[in-house]
Amino acid sequence: MVRLVICCIASALIASVGLVSPLGCTSGAAGGGGATTSDGDDMMGVEDDGQDNANEADTGDGGLDSDVAPITDGDWFRPGVETTWQWQIQTRDGAAINTSYDVDVYDVDLFDVDESQIAALQEEGRRVVCYFSVGTFEDFREDADAFAPADLGNTLDDFADERWLDVRSTSVHAIMLARLDLAVAKGCDGVEPDNVTAFSNDSGFADITATDQLAYNKFIANAAHERGLSVGLKNDLDQIDALIAYYDFAVNEQCHEFDECQVYDAFIDAGKAVFNAEYLQEYVDDPESRDQICADAAEQGLRTLVLPVDLDDAFRLSCDE
Repeated sequence: MVRLVICCIASALIASVGLVSPLGCTSGAAGGGGATTSDGDDMMGVEDDGQDNANEADTGDGGLDSDVAPITDGDWFRPGVETTWQWQIQTRDGAAINTSYDVDVYDVDLFDVDESQIAALQEEGRRVVCYFSVGTFEDFREDADAFAPADLGNTLDDFADERWLDVRSTSVHAIMLARLDLAVAKGCDGVEPDNVTAFSNDSGFADITATDQLAYNKFIANAAHERGLSVGLKNDLDQIDALIAYYDFAVNEQCHEFDECQVYDAFIDAGKAVFNAEYLQEYVDDPESRDQICADAAEQGLRTLVLPVDLDDAFRLSCDE
């Protein structure tokens, strides 16, 4: 039953953005193969051996196993600590993503950037990480109608058009697998799954535990790797030690502002990139303050950018330049 739901959602989602489904699924038909990727320098071809159920275990709500082993063997992209980046997930006045920065990685929105833009960046030697939310419902996404009302929780404090998701829901799991398949179909090198801390927020699901969140975050990471995608851990500082083996890089917001950057030493020590963004206006207006966080970032090995909170390329100040 889960396979049927995954196929139907994935086919509908991928068709909605004008791509050929990588699943081998047809509308209204059960079965079909799992996602595959073409072999390449930093990608891995994956055959379907029931991969979408690889993390499923009869362990409680949602059936996800918090003790599942990490999938670590594969040729997907693995950014190192010296990898530079640009992060833009919104545009202004209908403009295209600004692709003029001389960086190794572009982190862009999965839904809003089309496959031709991704391919163009890759032709220039860039890697492309595709952002999407795995922990919240956004009412403006193409697959918004696929979410069950019972899986929608409280509205996020700063984002009126987003609501927390019940990460134990098998329906939510299926939708996120379909989004990962979309990332494969569009040619993304990796993914940035956002909002992976429902357990520590006022999500509206009071019984979601840290163990539930760990199981879900491991499920997302392993599913990405099964598809040959690199995957980054977004924030979730409290669970870094338990998740570092599952994730290839980290994306952090405001660790300098809140004096939390030291928790990322484990990623740095493992040779994994930590992409950090800061939004504090002081870092924009005061060069001395900005120089200080850049010095701290260089000493620790972080790739720090000072960016607008809307991530719309209104300005960009890089500690690597």
